[in-house]
Amino acid sequence: MADPKSLRRQRRHTSEKAHGMGRFWLELARAVFYPLTAVLARTRVTGLDRIPAEGPALLVFNHVSHLDPVFDAVTVHRAGRIPRFLAKNTLWNVPVLKNILVGVEQIPVFRGTADAQKSLQEAHEALRRGKVVVIYPDGTITKDPDGWPMTPKLGVARLALAHDIPVIPAARWGTREIYDHYKKKFRPLPRKTVSLAFGEPLDLSAFRGLEDDTRALREVTDLAMSRSRELLGEIRGEQPPNEFYSSARKDRDNDGVA
Repeated sequence: MADPKSLRRQRRHTSEKAHGMGRFWLELARAVFYPLTAVLARTRVTGLDRIPAEGPALLVFNHVSHLDPVFDAVTVHRAGRIPRFLAKNTLWNVPVLKNILVGVEQIPVFRGTADAQKSLQEAHEALRRGKVVVIYPDGTITKDPDGWPMTPKLGVARLALAHDIPVIPAARWGTREIYDHYKKKFRPLPRKTVSLAFGEPLDLSAFRGLEDDTRALREVTDLAMSRSRELLGEIRGEQPPNEFYSSARKDRDNDGVA
């Protein structure tokens, strides 16, 4: 298996390139985020060469920290690809960051608005254009105290079944040790270890042609996130839970219990 730090060099003839001002903003992002991840953590990666060198792919990740996209982006870039993330639209309000996001064609997500479906449409278009799209089916940082995935949203299945593309489950662990949003803790020292694992592409042949079937969408969504959860368990050396975390179910189960 290729060393993640050398894979981009091995793929130099196929590595995805940005164009126009996008090249400038990509190089700026690289100049900032590569050193940042190196300062914050040692990064260990397995299965990176499962990301295709060319053509579309959908990467399905767990989500535990606001630092996830930074580490995920650097790692995917090491595979010679420019990842497209579905990111909260408010990030486009941040000076300079907005220019980077536009320059490298990231996809804003407008939650709870009339434009909520626009992000999914842009993700479909990115896949049609042969890009790598990264999706966090949790929809937000997991609220599970132990860091396991929450009940995933169906958008991942809608993307997976509308295109005959590699759907690659992936997991990452260690970023929450650096920055825990819910506990408002930033702990850059001592330097942590962030581990990422990429699994084999999912076999979705049994679901082709069923993109309008709600039951099929739920099965594909759960299949993708279950495999991501299994990879997370392998990284952590722990047995993952059998069910996805649901804060609504937790509140219901704990109703009236001190």
